[in-house]
Amino acid sequence: MKTLVIFDLDGTLLDTVADLAASTNYALEQCGFPTHEAEAYKFFVGNGINKLFERALPDGAKDQETILKIRKYFIEYYNDHNSELTVPYPGISELLGTLQSKNIQLAVASNKYQQATTELIQHFFPDINFAAVFGQRENVPIKPNPAIVNDILAITGTERKDVLYIGDSGVDMQTAQNAGVDAAGVTWGFRPRAELEQFEPKYIIDNTSKILEIIA
Repeated sequence: MKTLVIFDLDGTLLDTVADLAASTNYALEQCGFPTHEAEAYKFFVGNGINKLFERALPDGAKDQETILKIRKYFIEYYNDHNSELTVPYPGISELLGTLQSKNIQLAVASNKYQQATTELIQHFFPDINFAAVFGQRENVPIKPNPAIVNDILAITGTERKDVLYIGDSGVDMQTAQNAGVDAAGVTWGFRPRAELEQFEPKYIIDNTSKILEIIA
């Protein structure tokens, strides 16, 4: 039986793409760059916000100075609007409540910057007592580096064999592999099933009820 479940955030717990798209498009507009359809952002996100901006910017404008300028506008806007269009995926709130009632420890491991990660979890899941909620932190390498998982294991005192890591992307599957824990790829998120299959996770799941089966 698993005693700790670590969740990715964007594309796993929350459908955040519309707010991410609106905020990035706002920042792009402020700097005179073309914008993108929301669907495109499903493939821009996943490796931290600087990589998001690099992918959203046109060729010839992906320099560090421009990325930092976009970042400034994005954070100002996103901090005020990050929950306007965002929603939990179907069954997620119920799943977290059920796992908590079974005394399963819960944690979040995201490449979203820490402030937004914390705010979104508190806003959408105020009744869930997460053991750790980690986003992108200064001087800590982002996923797929396993540092974020290792930090969660240290806090919870959990052995790797007792962990299930759940995410929606190849980055998540790599993170779990690098950390030496079992991975479950979810098909309701931003990335296609084929991307998950490429990394051969232990589980690929289509609905939240399957997670309860795995835990047991």
